[in-house]
Amino acid sequence: MTILEEVLKGNTTSEILQVAETEKVDLKEVIKNVSKGRIAIMKREDCQPVGIGYPLRTKINVNLGTSSSAINIDEEFQKVAIAQKYGADTISDLSMGGEIDAIRRRILEISSVPITTVPIYQAVIEAGSISNITEDLIFKVIEKQLKDGISSIVLHTGFTLDTLNKMKGKRIMKIVSKGGSLTASYMKLNDVENPFLKYFEDFLELAKEYDIVINLGNTLRSGCIHDKVDEFQLSEIKTSNKLAKIANNTGIQVILESLGGHINAKDIIKWVKYHKELTNNRPLFVSGPLPIDTATGHDHIAAAIGGSFASGFGADYICAITPAEHLCLPSLEDIKQGIIACKIAAHVGDSMKYGLNHLFNDDLELSKNRFLKNWKKQFEYCIDPGEPEKRHPINEDICNMCGSHCALSLSKKIL
Repeated sequence: MTILEEVLKGNTTSEILQVAETEKVDLKEVIKNVSKGRIAIMKREDCQPVGIGYPLRTKINVNLGTSSSAINIDEEFQKVAIAQKYGADTISDLSMGGEIDAIRRRILEISSVPITTVPIYQAVIEAGSISNITEDLIFKVIEKQLKDGISSIVLHTGFTLDTLNKMKGKRIMKIVSKGGSLTASYMKLNDVENPFLKYFEDFLELAKEYDIVINLGNTLRSGCIHDKVDEFQLSEIKTSNKLAKIANNTGIQVILESLGGHINAKDIIKWVKYHKELTNNRPLFVSGPLPIDTATGHDHIAAAIGGSFASGFGADYICAITPAEHLCLPSLEDIKQGIIACKIAAHVGDSMKYGLNHLFNDDLELSKNRFLKNWKKQFEYCIDPGEPEKRHPINEDICNMCGSHCALSLSKKIL
């Protein structure tokens, strides 16, 4: 049986026990929320399971993989090491260039976190063109990826051919989801219905066999802050929630992608709350969201600001956006910077959701050691210890910002 089926029968799985222990959350609370679809647990053989949802800490995903025009396989494997070193909870392999099967299998070999894929990517490459995709090929790709041991797949199920026809001319940025645009193009070119929606229950049977988490992708998210949350995006959220209920009733755990990759800052809180209310607090995954469009080259900073508020008001799972977003395939340094910015966002969000005394909040211990000028101990509590260690030798008593006129040293004398 799947994790969800076991829970609904009153059983506790090893994965649930591990999540409760790792997160330091009451076991009964984890069991209750898994049973209600509010927590999804990604698992992998011989790896630590990752719980996503309330009341667990906000999780971080990192995207990597080759593109059709940039294939540096060794560098993609190095990105896996960087992702794990700097705290990624999950990795998505989005490869569309080179030997995709071999790349995925190698990523699984060298990683120890759950791996997600977007099957439509590989289906396009194997078909040779979008118009040549067949439904049979999509099933074969999914089954191949599941057999390799991935933990989650993204299915763009929440829209129909009729929706696409009604959208024409309505947005500045149209569709910005790559997987969604590939699926939509296949539908329009062949004048067929969404295969992921049409055969959803058949995909559930495959998912159940391997007990993976289905991530219902957000094809219709907004791609710029002037494209407001519209009828099409709302329709997708509602459709995805209906499909999530069907999946949960089948014993399959679900994560919902939603909200804009770009969304006006003043609307982030409103739409996160709306989504959580509409979906009965099912796990929410957001890309960004970026609250401005002019941070190109520094989108990791914009995404950290948007991600902080999204996480703080209910998002459970956020994606690391790199400085290369909208520009090129990210470098090793881009991946590092994106993860660190995302970790800051998740930390701020958890402080908002759970308070300053949350179990994973190290700010108090850092502050105590900062006042004592215990540089080594202070750096241990940093999100990225390596950076402060480069800037300040731990054997020096003072920093050269204030020199001998340090506010902490002066206040020790008078207070």
